[in-house]
Amino acid sequence: MDAATLTYDTLGFGEFEDFPETSEPVWILGKEFNALTEKDDILSDVTSRLWFTYRKNFPPIGGTGPTSDTGWGCMLRCGQMILGEALVCRHLGRDWRWVRGQPPRGEYIGILNAFLDKKDSYYSLHQIAQMGVGEGKSIGQWYGPNTVAQVLKKLTVFDSWSRLAVHVAMDNTVVMKEIKQLCMPWLDYGGAACAEPPGWMPKHNGCLEGACALAEEETALWKPLVLLIPLRLGLSDINKAYIETLKQCFQLPQSLGVIGGKPNSAHYFIGYVGEELIYLDPHTTQSAVEPCEDSQVPDDTYHCQHPPCRMHICEIDPSVAVGFFCRTEDDFDDWCMRIRKLSHTRGSLPMFELVDCQPSHFACSVDVLNLTPDEAGIQSEVRCGQARCTTDKAPFKGNFPDVRGDRVHDFSDRLERFFDSEDEEFEILSL
Repeated sequence: MDAATLTYDTLGFGEFEDFPETSEPVWILGKEFNALTEKDDILSDVTSRLWFTYRKNFPPIGGTGPTSDTGWGCMLRCGQMILGEALVCRHLGRDWRWVRGQPPRGEYIGILNAFLDKKDSYYSLHQIAQMGVGEGKSIGQWYGPNTVAQVLKKLTVFDSWSRLAVHVAMDNTVVMKEIKQLCMPWLDYGGAACAEPPGWMPKHNGCLEGACALAEEETALWKPLVLLIPLRLGLSDINKAYIETLKQCFQLPQSLGVIGGKPNSAHYFIGYVGEELIYLDPHTTQSAVEPCEDSQVPDDTYHCQHPPCRMHICEIDPSVAVGFFCRTEDDFDDWCMRIRKLSHTRGSLPMFELVDCQPSHFACSVDVLNLTPDEAGIQSEVRCGQARCTTDKAPFKGNFPDVRGDRVHDFSDRLERFFDSEDEEFEILSL
């Protein structure tokens, strides 16, 4: 693919189509713009999003692995972008704007440090790739939206500065009680306090300046939530019944966007205008960045300074992950109210279900993501029987078969959803 071989130095801004002159509203991550009168504001908002692309000449992953992710790291970079947006909302606020050449805030430097391409950055390509090995993905292998969501969930545990609660909602179901227990773990089952919230000293990912701006009481009652919902919105193409619902997700003030793409490439979708999705494209190879002696990070290449890319919404691959950020419990309650309203929109289908509590038939606790299809068949007979097998990651609907004959094959086919079966629909680009 030609885009995979572009570099930042050779990328001509004239190659990108200017933003359309249209009276239709432009929605970007919960903000509405007028393309006729607010074009500069649109470009400023897009430029302020963190743009993570292919990089080259970084330290070898694992000490002896790749020194570039060109051709295989686009979904990992999209995962970085959606999480980067969550960190910006967490530490700087959704209305924060990046201005080229302006002295950066300490929180911003802390966020960038977390994504530098080196092994000791919390959310570096190195950390994502190596954590993915535990999810069954070798270094250099394609990730689907679900896998990158699971990996990011694991990595955020080590970020004591941001103190995020990441929930990956599987089986097209968001369980409100599970999320409230995750974001308020010091509450007992009935919602009463069982212990004082644990104290902590915020770390700033290697940069202490500005860390004091994060008051401890800000998260004393609620750990800021990053909600990632992997979805499949069709077979080989997106089901048109989901299009309006997908577009409306970008209108929610809690929106973090969508990671997904189309065959051969992954993109980070941040909004839409008309029937076109607006996205940031990671398929540009840039040199790895090293911090300066004063710990400042040269950041020009972490912001897309040309008009954003667009594609017709029908071109998107049906395998996506939708993201939302809820800083407070009130934000989450507001999100739930809005989602319920969307579910009653005429002419469109809900992309996922929102329920108060986990249904009683979520019966057993087999860790499906860590089973092979054969092992899962055995476990299903021994532990589940006729049930709906689930973990906090991935529930499974239906009757589990005996581990005999063709029925094992049937179970293996249905279990593929847990192993990113959508990965095969993206061709891995050659290095």
